[in-house]
Amino acid sequence: MKSLQDSVQFVKGVGPARLELLNRLGVKTVRDLLYLIPRGYEDRTQMTPIVKLRLGDRATIRARVVIAEKYRAKGGRPMARVEVEDDTGRLICTWFNARFFKEADFPAGRELILTGKVDFYKIPQMVSPQYEPADEGAALFGPRILPVYSLTEDLNQTGLRKVLKVAVEEYAPLLQEFHEAKFLSERNLPPLTEAIRQVHYPDSMEQAQRARRRLAYDEFFMLETGMALRRRSLRHEEYGIQFEISDAVDARIRRRFPFKLTGAQERVIGEIRQDMAAPVPMNRLLQGDVGCGKTVVALYGMLAAVANHYQAVIMAPTEILATQHYETLCRWLADSRVRIRLLVGGLPARERDETRAAIAAGEADIVVGTHALVEGDVQFKKLGLVVVDEQHKFGVLQRATLRQKGRQPDVLVMTATPIPRTLALTVFGDLDVSVIDEMPPGRQPVKSQWYPPAKLPAAHEFIRQRLTAGEQAFVVYPLVEESEALDLKAAVSSQEELQRKVFPEFRVGLLHGRMRSDEKDRIMMEFRAGRTHLLVSTVVIEVGIDVPNSTIMVVEHAERFGLAQLHQLRGRIGRGGKPAFFLLFAEPKSDDAKKRLQIICSTSDGFKVAEEDLKLRGPGEFFGTRQHGLPELRVADIIEDFRLLRVARRDAFDLVARDADLSAPEHAPLRARVEETFKDRLDLIHVG
Repeated sequence: MKSLQDSVQFVKGVGPARLELLNRLGVKTVRDLLYLIPRGYEDRTQMTPIVKLRLGDRATIRARVVIAEKYRAKGGRPMARVEVEDDTGRLICTWFNARFFKEADFPAGRELILTGKVDFYKIPQMVSPQYEPADEGAALFGPRILPVYSLTEDLNQTGLRKVLKVAVEEYAPLLQEFHEAKFLSERNLPPLTEAIRQVHYPDSMEQAQRARRRLAYDEFFMLETGMALRRRSLRHEEYGIQFEISDAVDARIRRRFPFKLTGAQERVIGEIRQDMAAPVPMNRLLQGDVGCGKTVVALYGMLAAVANHYQAVIMAPTEILATQHYETLCRWLADSRVRIRLLVGGLPARERDETRAAIAAGEADIVVGTHALVEGDVQFKKLGLVVVDEQHKFGVLQRATLRQKGRQPDVLVMTATPIPRTLALTVFGDLDVSVIDEMPPGRQPVKSQWYPPAKLPAAHEFIRQRLTAGEQAFVVYPLVEESEALDLKAAVSSQEELQRKVFPEFRVGLLHGRMRSDEKDRIMMEFRAGRTHLLVSTVVIEVGIDVPNSTIMVVEHAERFGLAQLHQLRGRIGRGGKPAFFLLFAEPKSDDAKKRLQIICSTSDGFKVAEEDLKLRGPGEFFGTRQHGLPELRVADIIEDFRLLRVARRDAFDLVARDADLSAPEHAPLRARVEETFKDRLDLIHVG
């Protein structure tokens, strides 16, 4: 009995070699094959007379064989030449390495359908055109709209089309519809089986677009149904902690901040205060550009939890950032009774054991750490608030593991990587979103400029002036050590050269990701204390390093960095109120690389940078959904299909509001599809 879960090897035409190639494309089952959606189409419904062929056109013709021959070219390669004609003229077709060619397949007078790029040498020509017999019943594809798939090496369009044709005919009827007919009619969406047929072999381009729209809607609908179920489970399955944040507690917390909060910080604190006072767990995403003051807002929440006799934890992606948070909190809370502990992998074993014991005994009020916090031997006595910094560096499961160390604690996730609203809506659909869109007073925009590498000596002289004035600088490289494959300067050799030849009168340090944690910490401490004047680094400094006295950053080979990386790097300087300069040195070869450099130099607004980054890279690369336990979007495009996303989101949330467990009989197929899509990744539906 056929099943959509059958291995793709059971589809006619899939032998061992083709099976391996399909596996490379991520196609393991028949369902995977049916959902291998074309990236475009080739319209062969329009036959062009030979006399109307134009140089460079890709065209389809119907013509008769005049003569066919196979011969050997110089070097012994087999070649094939077929001359064809229609009522308007003649055309020559040539195939190189034509081992497949059999003259018997091209008898004189036989009609062929040929598709290829038109060339001219006295008469029209096509090199290696796709062809098939035009005899009635013999043509596999005929004069119709054909799918064009993304391929892997050694897999061709014709072979893949043949396999898909069989799969669609034999397996598409097994697809189970999970929407009601009335629902589909209201949204002008075709039934699922029809959509799969039409997306692979459409009757018209309109039908292809309608089919694609149905499949894109399904992807968004599944994603948003998952988000709606997760949000419902977080808010309604168990009561959270109802923190009491009185005006007296509020005033006591604010006395810890030695500066006036911005209007945006006040707004977000109001949202967090309201969430924490509610009987359901807070689940909020806090977005804000580098240096906007997210840590202060997070500390407000942590102190509110401590005032209610609960513990709070903040998890950072690196030991450097965790240590920095720890030092900041210790400074702000120096004369308070709040007990702060640091838990990172680099701690000596004895100190780590003591810290874990203090956390378990409730003798640590605020715990700062890295992913070491999610390990099984870390237990909290009374965890009330979880703060996750640089959310995009952690997957959903790590976030969930930390959350499970308390009884429904409130959760605040923070990111300094601005996420476009379109993407935040999709990837963080289970979170309420707060945005700090205002910088503290005195924070000046960093001046960003792109130069050719020949201008580096002038930049070195400028750096010398700033270092002499008591300021500090970064020089960032994409590689740690020289590579024969990439002709790029590397951090190690460049640090030596800068110290020896360029800045001998200053101390030049080196920081990169291959160093031990304790070594990285020591180097950063030296730089933050001002004992190192210039720091040569790789992108290990991208997240979280705060040195207010650093005013210059030089990025060499800047074309090799992504937009988000460049924006994060820029956020490391200009944090002390002095004018700051972000100097990019690059010789970009591609249009995309040029565009990235132009964008980063034209705006300091992280959200504008993020929107442009999303347009350039697409959602898959910008923010891969796999690490978040979410299904991958294969058909839908978050930018192009944003209206469809909004419709699907509304439909999904309305559905879950009406039928919270999808337990209504008419929703049984949908429930099965949701469980199959998410499996146990997001713990969406509790059965039984």
